[in-house]
Amino acid sequence: MSDELKRLAAERAVADVEPGMKLGIGTGSTAEHFVRALGQRVRDGLDVIGVPTSERTAELAKAEGITLTTLEEMPELDLTIDGADELDPQLVLIKGGGGALLREKIVAAASKRMIVIADVGKLVDVVGAYPLPIEVIPFGLGATWKALEACLVANDLPVKMALRGGDEHPFVTDGGHYIIDAHLERIPHPACLADDLTAVPGVVEHGMFISLATKAYVAGPEGVITVEDTTVDPET
Repeated sequence: MSDELKRLAAERAVADVEPGMKLGIGTGSTAEHFVRALGQRVRDGLDVIGVPTSERTAELAKAEGITLTTLEEMPELDLTIDGADELDPQLVLIKGGGGALLREKIVAAASKRMIVIADVGKLVDVVGAYPLPIEVIPFGLGATWKALEACLVANDLPVKMALRGGDEHPFVTDGGHYIIDAHLERIPHPACLADDLTAVPGVVEHGMFISLATKAYVAGPEGVITVEDTTVDPET
């Protein structure tokens, strides 16, 4: 059922893609449904060009016949469509379950608009139940870890972290970094935590996406609903 809902949300988002658009193309199971649906529209004659957020997405997009480029060649995008591991009604997102959060955030920030696609199980009142991915540089990991612990204490959050993949075989991102997953339960003040995490030396990026998404299509048993962030001007 969840996979079918992901497909419905993805197909709804494809309807927002217009000819000539420069697209950011997300990563993850829901985004893969979008890539396949977009590929069908491309084969039907839709002219678009995309920037993938991971090597996995790039491979799938190429297989679907979607023309790709890079942010070096095309630094400004019209629209990014991507999934989320969690989102709240204000469109604060947690992303990075698939390990592509750094590229995903760079691409989203380069876009005029971002549409999130998700099944209803990802929509929550307050984000944090899904572990927050924090991408870190391998060098100095011990020092970064201690600084992150202090950061969580200062934000009155649980100090419960795990290196993704474990110490012997840590997960390595496309950028050559590690990911620490923070199990925080609830993040009542995401903007404050985001600022504090960004200030920690050794942190490359974190998985909270704030003021980036302008709309979400969330699919449930009764259909697809639209969640919009009215605080973001889609023309800026």
